[in-house]
Amino acid sequence: MAYAIVKTGGKQYRVEEGQTLLVERLREEEGATVSLQPLLFRSDDTVFDADGLKGVSVKAKIVGHERGEKLRVFKFKPKRGYKRTAGHRQELTRLEITSLTAAKEATNGS
Repeated sequence: MAYAIVKTGGKQYRVEEGQTLLVERLREEEGATVSLQPLLFRSDDTVFDADGLKGVSVKAKIVGHERGEKLRVFKFKPKRGYKRTAGHRQELTRLEITSLTAAKEATNGS
């Protein structure tokens, strides 16, 4: 089974074809196809050098935009009566990996 390590939103994810994952919010609309930056590609051979990765393509379809669960932030300073509570919900995008492809010379020429 082929897989790739891709980078988006400052994080790295291991993806396979058909997989869905939540990433930091992307600007594109629902239904759009986006190309993800591969850092490593693994099928029969492993490709992780810059020249080999030029031939690797990772395409994903935006399934929808979501918001993560609420995180509570509590600040407290003892003996001063200082208490603050704040909340945060992260904006996320759900992606479905549609294709992982590598050029023939990318897998054989490494």
